[in-house]
Amino acid sequence: MKNPSPSSINVIKITRFLWAATLLSLPVTSFRYFPGLSETTFVRPLAVYPLVILMLLLGFQLLGKKISYPLPNSLIVLGAFLMLLLAATIFGALHAPLDLRGQTYLGRTIRAWVTVIIGVSFFVSAVWMNRNEENLKFSVRWLLAGFVLTIAWSGLQAVTFYTPLIEKVTVTHWQLAFSMRELVKTNRISGLAYEPAWLAGQIATVYLPWLFAAIIMRTHFTRFKWLEAFLFVLSGLLLLMTFSRGGLLTALIAVSLTFLLVGANTMRLGRDWFSSGIKRGKRAAQNWWAAISLRIGIVILVIGVVVGAINFLGQKNYIKRLWNTQAESLVDFIVQNSAGARAAYNWAGMSVYKQHPWLGVGLGASGFYLYDNLPDWSLTTVPEIARQLNPSNRLYPNPKNMYVRVLAESGLVGFAFFLAFQFGLLGDALSFLRKPHYMRLVGIAGVCSWIAISLYNFTQDSFTTPNIWINLGILVGITRFNLNNGLENSA
Repeated sequence: MKNPSPSSINVIKITRFLWAATLLSLPVTSFRYFPGLSETTFVRPLAVYPLVILMLLLGFQLLGKKISYPLPNSLIVLGAFLMLLLAATIFGALHAPLDLRGQTYLGRTIRAWVTVIIGVSFFVSAVWMNRNEENLKFSVRWLLAGFVLTIAWSGLQAVTFYTPLIEKVTVTHWQLAFSMRELVKTNRISGLAYEPAWLAGQIATVYLPWLFAAIIMRTHFTRFKWLEAFLFVLSGLLLLMTFSRGGLLTALIAVSLTFLLVGANTMRLGRDWFSSGIKRGKRAAQNWWAAISLRIGIVILVIGVVVGAINFLGQKNYIKRLWNTQAESLVDFIVQNSAGARAAYNWAGMSVYKQHPWLGVGLGASGFYLYDNLPDWSLTTVPEIARQLNPSNRLYPNPKNMYVRVLAESGLVGFAFFLAFQFGLLGDALSFLRKPHYMRLVGIAGVCSWIAISLYNFTQDSFTTPNIWINLGILVGITRFNLNNGLENSA
């Protein structure tokens, strides 16, 4: 076999460095310094900078036939979905929507396609850079390094909010040096992200799945055997301090469902350990009471953590309103819990889909139709909608829901391919659950990520967000590598 040349080794080192920089910078979601973007563009991942260089370098290597790229089935389905989006965009131009606040159809579709290309680049790079266990460990280590940075900055925010040690205005100046957003005025932790909900989404979709999988598999990615468990606890604490209802619910459901699916052995071991301490047998009385005390202490600790978390969340009216609202209808409940604007845009997006059910209105064009389809109740009861309808407002509306957006902008045909892509990824993750060692680890993280991302997409509609691409790209890369090995071994 031919040994790689020094130049090839250097290219590998550069690509690994760029990939590490991409993963490390993921937490910064609204980087201030992006030329050509307006002040109303909030999704600005810092990771785009190293990602672009990485994709260019890999692209040149591919064109020069110095590397080969196996084509996963999921990328074929994704390509079909993109072709449907292109057809929907061309067809949508025939509707000739009127300009909205200086925005034209061509301008919005070009902008939307740029976001799609960026998002797909995150996915493709993750597939490309993860083909074996060594690549996986490298990726997860740098992901966790980025999470440690998030924890450190979040800790600084917490000190600012809850102690007199650092003035809030000082930390605000520091944050505005790299972010579009100052510190949240309601003392909710946002980390390096634009807002607390974005931080909660990052934790639930990117970091928590790997930490949870490492705990379930009783393995670790670094030489510190305690690190994953420690970061898992800190991730739960950070989620609480974001006070993000959607983020908390997403993380709880994703971890719980994944545990029910893959945690049978862990539950059995826990049950056996717990019952072994209760059975006295030949054990001395002193040892028996010590075992009983330990188990009782653990039960009390778990109950205390749950009760403490509920009491902590209950300090915010934003959370407390969920069970204190005196609503006369479902709409009234939604409005009183600060979800009226989101529900109204979801409603309007579905109305756009019903008017253009097959191919939609074109990628990025749903905003031209949303204001005309807002429900009547939102016009009088939701202050945010009133501000949006103000003629002086320059914001371009969006459906605020990925599924509604895909339906409205690509129709039922595009939505079918989008679901085919998503469920193909779930199939890859589930297939790994039956395999040993690190492949099962990838399967557990993949299932947890898939559930979290599926829920997260109900509350966001941006293709640029790395959260919805990175972990699933790693899953596809490992899947494709092992599939190729299996075919070679069977030949």
